[in-house]
Amino acid sequence: MTISTWLKKDGDFVKLDEVIAEVESDKATFELPAEANGILRIVAKEKTTLPIGGLICKIEVTEGTPATTSAPVTPPTTTAAPATTNASYASGTPSPAAAKILDEKGISTAQISGTGVGGRITKDDAVKAQPSAPAKETKPAPVLSPPVITSGGSRQERREKMTSLRKTIAKRLVAVKNETAMLTTFNEVDMKPVMELRGRYKDQFKEKYGVGLGFMSFFTKAICIATKDFPAVNASIDKDEIVYHDYCDISIAVSTPRGLVVPVIRNAESLTFAQIESEVVRLAGKGRDGKLSIEEMTGGTFSITNGGVFGSMLSTPIINPPQAAILGMHNIVERAIVQKGEVVVRPIMYVALSYDHRIIDGRESVSFLVRVKELLEDPGRLILGV
Repeated sequence: MTISTWLKKDGDFVKLDEVIAEVESDKATFELPAEANGILRIVAKEKTTLPIGGLICKIEVTEGTPATTSAPVTPPTTTAAPATTNASYASGTPSPAAAKILDEKGISTAQISGTGVGGRITKDDAVKAQPSAPAKETKPAPVLSPPVITSGGSRQERREKMTSLRKTIAKRLVAVKNETAMLTTFNEVDMKPVMELRGRYKDQFKEKYGVGLGFMSFFTKAICIATKDFPAVNASIDKDEIVYHDYCDISIAVSTPRGLVVPVIRNAESLTFAQIESEVVRLAGKGRDGKLSIEEMTGGTFSITNGGVFGSMLSTPIINPPQAAILGMHNIVERAIVQKGEVVVRPIMYVALSYDHRIIDGRESVSFLVRVKELLEDPGRLILGV
């Protein structure tokens, strides 16, 4: 777990059950309450990652020993080895007379092996010494340096430690790619019928239910109806068994500053449009604030992700395990299509269904997506449930 934010300062007086910090796990951010009245002594600073049982802080209470939020961590021991140095000394030291002769000849003492006591260079050694032939001067080949390109822009870099949530997302996405037989099928939806219905009733809907009428409720209802005809799309794998669900717990992908979270709308098949839209607003808000609980993100039988809000035209969404399928929504663009032999302009959305081919056949995946398309292009059937 990681200390996300301290809400109190070191030395502050805190009260029992008062929230003093936010702690981030691999799934969500939790509030850390004080366990006693007293003076807060912070041990783990912000962005510090601790193991389970790590010491976060201490609270100095009026009586008794300090209260701690968890068991203390044993600090690592360090050892230091003394540095050693090796030195060598030249044994050939010339006598004054020898030094003068060698200097006149331009010979270095390093070129002479002394015959005197302890390797000392004598006058006789200097007289006999002959200068070595100068090495033939060679000119290095010219080095052609690449042209220097100056951009005038910044070349600075910065590094940030990955959060626990981001590391978990990375591991799960790689695992899905490696452990499932994931394929994606595509289709296009004429959104004009939904947009017309929404435009006609959105003001009355907002006035009556206090929430806006978005596209998510239409897609959620279409998926719930279509999974009744193609139950494998709403299933999951548990070891060597396929688990079929007679309910639809729809996971909705929500982008937050901390990363992607996927809260769940429980029993979406039994909810009204207004109830679905209210849940979307509630869960998305808690997700952006980092207040989602583990229970609100656990489970789910099918996922929806909407890249269209960021301008995505088409994508291949990755399955949210252990689910078997995910639907990707995209932006709505006016395109020329042919209807009844005539070219017309319609607001078109491309949709993508990524699915686990281990339990969903190609026929089922394509037929499911076609069924969703038909329901969205005739939204009256969503209201009637046919």
